[in-house]
Amino acid sequence: MASTIRIAVLGASGYTGADLVRLALTHPRAEIVALSANSKAGQTMAEVWPHFAMVPQLPRLVASEDVDFAGVDVVFGCLPHAASAQLLGSLTGPRIIDLSADFRLKDAATYADWYGGTHPAPMLLPEAVYGLTEFARDALPAARLVACPGCYPTAVLLALQPLLGEAVIGGDRITINALSGVSGSGRGLKEANLFPEVAEAVHPYAIGRHRHMPEIEQQLALAAGRAVTISFTPHLVPMNRGELVTCIVELTPGKAVAYLRHVLAEAYAIEPFVHLLPEGVAPATRMVRGSNHAVINVFADRVPGRAIVIAAIDNLVKGSSGQAIQNMNAMFGLPETLGLEAAPLFP
Repeated sequence: MASTIRIAVLGASGYTGADLVRLALTHPRAEIVALSANSKAGQTMAEVWPHFAMVPQLPRLVASEDVDFAGVDVVFGCLPHAASAQLLGSLTGPRIIDLSADFRLKDAATYADWYGGTHPAPMLLPEAVYGLTEFARDALPAARLVACPGCYPTAVLLALQPLLGEAVIGGDRITINALSGVSGSGRGLKEANLFPEVAEAVHPYAIGRHRHMPEIEQQLALAAGRAVTISFTPHLVPMNRGELVTCIVELTPGKAVAYLRHVLAEAYAIEPFVHLLPEGVAPATRMVRGSNHAVINVFADRVPGRAIVIAAIDNLVKGSSGQAIQNMNAMFGLPETLGLEAAPLFP
């Protein structure tokens, strides 16, 4: 195994791409050899992102089609959906970690229904490993193509997948209210994301049909061994980064909230990044900001037979770029924490 992993980041002018570069710079085994950004080709990262002004050794940005993949060990795809699969589907040399939605769904027809177009590379869907690291690490060392989960699915699945896997909650009536920072909408210019539009307000969006819904249901169904249906409502909140999901679930007859805590405690007992908080402590985005950590807790609902499961992550790190590096570490036989040891930022 090579001592240095040579990486390329496609879409380095977006929030996830920039955060991936930020994290990779402190990774002791990673070397950034190529960066792409079609609309910013020819510029330096410092010209696009002022916080990289003191990092002169970064490669200059080029168009994606101009990247020399011959000297690359792993490609991180931070491109929009469809554009990602069109390019990555043609690569045969480097291993691929895709942060778009293109390889998360196993059914091409479902992708077409939710993303509004024919899948660009359906022949690759069977081999793509769904990269929620805590549940995929056995498949990652041999994977050529890894699909990083969406940020909302990451938080929801960490909260609920062990519970459905142990059949301690039902899968028929799950209600999820989700909150995300504005960076989750990307860096593109959008009127709805202007400061006067988002400040001092909370906005629900994609009500009843958010694109992460089939992804969440797909993975929860795999855990439960049967179909799972969720009600999911995301909200945009006036903060840069962070994500919190509140999941209302029904207990399996004979199970209690204390047993749900037991299941989660067992599932994450030795996980470096997923933490069950002490009883009664509510997860908050400030606990994980800027880090690859996730915090979870379970509470009794006042309605008998129901429980409330809450999880918080940083949408750009554990929900995206940090998880991508965690997957890379697992793929290359490295400690999963390598390059991700930084504690959360506070305040």
